Amino acid sequence: MDSAAAGLTFRDATGADVGVLVALIESAYRGDASRVGWTTEADILKGQRTYPERIHALIESPGSRMLTVERDGAAVACCQLEHRGDHAYFGMFAVSPTLQGAGLGRAVLAEAERAARTVWGVLEMRMTVISAREDLIAWYERRGYRRTGLMSPFPYGDERVGIPQRDDLEFELLVKPLV
Repeated sequence: MDSAAAGLTFRDATGADVGVLVALIESAYRGDASRVGWTTEADILKGQRTYPERIHALIESPGSRMLTVERDGAAVACCQLEHRGDHAYFGMFAVSPTLQGAGLGRAVLAEAERAARTVWGVLEMRMTVISAREDLIAWYERRGYRRTGLMSPFPYGDERVGIPQRDDLEFELLVKPLV
């Protein structure tokens, strides 16, 4: 086990985790707190990244898991996994900004891939990433994800996903075989 994974506990989130997970996700992506880490979207999106109702729905949804990652009893990372037939979807990934860049995200992603393979038997992980996030896409590429060139529109006008600061946002599908 690498040092970043040492002392981590991985578990499925419960309803009691909703507030902590919303705060963690917000801190990793939006506002000034997110600028401590490198995964911030603060320059391209304002507003909230998620809401308690959304996290609660992900926790309760059949075929979905909200993985909570703790160190010394405190939530330090999370991600959502969704079983979609022959593949799993990976999303809502957040690592505490003060812990980014030390390998924690890599350890969480590896555990998510392992869980998708063993629990659901899927052979591929998929995700969508804002195509303007070249640094983040490069990080996923170094972990075996492949850009597909398949784009989907950003939901302009839906403030539940944030308030865009640019007019060129779209999502690109990334895929990785889990063999």
